[in-house]
Amino acid sequence: MPTWIYQVSPFYAAIILILVIDIISLVGLVLARRFILPRFHYHDGINDAVSGTVQAIGVFYGITVGLIAVGVWNTNSNASDLVSKEAAAIAGIYRDIGGYPEPIRSQMRAKLRDYTVFLIDQAFPLQKIGKLGNVGTGIMDDFQGMLLTFEPKAAGQSALHSETLGAYNRLIEYRRLRIDAVNSGLPPVMWAVIWVGAAISIGIAYFFQIQDFKLHALLVGLMSSFLAMLLFMIVINDKPFYGAVSIPPDPYKLVLERVIDVSK
Repeated sequence: MPTWIYQVSPFYAAIILILVIDIISLVGLVLARRFILPRFHYHDGINDAVSGTVQAIGVFYGITVGLIAVGVWNTNSNASDLVSKEAAAIAGIYRDIGGYPEPIRSQMRAKLRDYTVFLIDQAFPLQKIGKLGNVGTGIMDDFQGMLLTFEPKAAGQSALHSETLGAYNRLIEYRRLRIDAVNSGLPPVMWAVIWVGAAISIGIAYFFQIQDFKLHALLVGLMSSFLAMLLFMIVINDKPFYGAVSIPPDPYKLVLERVIDVSK
């Protein structure tokens, strides 16, 4: 799927998709009625035969598209959960660091704040166009260096340090999964199944024996519009971090406002 459609407002993207599919479908209908259908010999029961074929293909195609839509929606939901988990991990580590002595406490908290601000101001705007920034890696490497060089001097510090290391590992895991999800999406073979299936489903409707062209065009247009809406639902959820409807960095903003900046 072309990535530019993710940069368009969802309303306009839906309109564009419906119009494009409708126009292609109606052009195909005109060509089919002019050059293909006259070559066939129709009889009285042809519409029943075509209707049965449409229903059979529609069932299998509907099941396929439905399963793909559910999978895409789950991918989008999981990506949103990753964002919330990463933000929660940042908040947890920031509070754990409160038990460390100075000056390492202030230094590590400053790095966590820098990382949170980077996510809000740089990482998520870049993700909207399918890109990744490298600044966050450097910030987390610096934070990890401080964390690993700290040597606890009491049993309480050892327990706190162990818990902080575990929380940091979870943060890195969530971060890596989020980064991997930025450029994720349906593979080309799945898109081929979707588009070829849609073309076949619409193409079968050309073979109905309907004398009135306007009625035939209306039926094909309604069918193609419905398929376009299903495809729009898949498109809009396929890349959760792309475009105008991408997952926002609101959980990080909440952590920055209510945890990090409040503690300063």
